[in-house]
Amino acid sequence: MIIATTETVAGKTIKQTLGVVRGNTIRARHIGKDIKAAFRHMIGGEITEYTKLMGESREQALDRMVQNAEQLGANAVVSLRFATSEVMSGAAELLAYGTAVVVE
Repeated sequence: MIIATTETVAGKTIKQTLGVVRGNTIRARHIGKDIKAAFRHMIGGEITEYTKLMGESREQALDRMVQNAEQLGANAVVSLRFATSEVMSGAAELLAYGTAVVVE
């Protein structure tokens, strides 16, 4: 599966547009990680617990978007975007979306 943030894929021709595809996940923070993050916030530096959590969330949302595209018969997704939103205190949704296409 080719995934591009651009509207086209270099060296390929879009033969068919299949529609919008998406994948999402909602993750909640863990109290133990919140305590570690609070200490790190006081002394400065990267909050690796949250970096890891968001990275895993992006990968899961991306995997789900690819599954959606494959179900439609796509071999590429163009115009990939990510969006986040807070759904409740301590929990956030991460959404990956784009346009499923067939390229040659």
